[in-house]
Amino acid sequence: FQIATKDPLNPIKQDVKKGKLRYVANVFPHKGYIWNYGAIPQTWEDPGHKDENTGCCGDNDPIDVCEIGSKVCSRGEVIKVKVLGTLALIDEGETDWKIIAINVEDPEADNYNDINDVRRMKPGYLEATVDWFRRYKVPDGKPENQFAFNGEFKDKDFAVNVIKSTHEHWKALIAKKTDGGEINCTNLTVSDSPFCCSQECAKATVDAAPPCKAANPIPPEVDKWFYYQKN
Repeated sequence: FQIATKDPLNPIKQDVKKGKLRYVANVFPHKGYIWNYGAIPQTWEDPGHKDENTGCCGDNDPIDVCEIGSKVCSRGEVIKVKVLGTLALIDEGETDWKIIAINVEDPEADNYNDINDVRRMKPGYLEATVDWFRRYKVPDGKPENQFAFNGEFKDKDFAVNVIKSTHEHWKALIAKKTDGGEINCTNLTVSDSPFCCSQECAKATVDAAPPCKAANPIPPEVDKWFYYQKN
């Protein structure tokens, strides 16, 4: 499920690729996602901006978050997190930052303050994260993903600066100072944005959405294991 950036009010919808509903593959030894996977609102990785650290432009999405706490969150749940570090994924030639964070309400949150705390408290978790992102698209017939900094994680301060930078890109987008292409910037909360709409307008948009129909059956390959030798 993803934030549908091209739809009015950006609802959360199941991603579609080549006309088919998209599911994440189970690449041995990982079953589905190994963290709570989400995004930071009011951020945007600008596809017209070449990142000075990675040398690649942004992926046109909000910045992604891997939340490593003990609770499995519900889809669409909004939580407050503590930023710990970041990984610079290069996904099909685009910069795709992955912020490592922990829910501030997690029982062990006080023990995590920087990326080295993750390495100390959860040995192997960061290595598994790199492995997951490197190989998750291989079952789709795509090559392994690459990383900036040789797959090394950057610390909290670096990650916060990345978030601040992508927030500035979002502010330019929502103020119509940057061309967002097909991104729909209609919103209710940024009063000085030219895209700001009224509650009545937003309600009309929601009411005009087609009613939910019966869910498609889950294809059998969703529960398939994929195994291949690492390069």
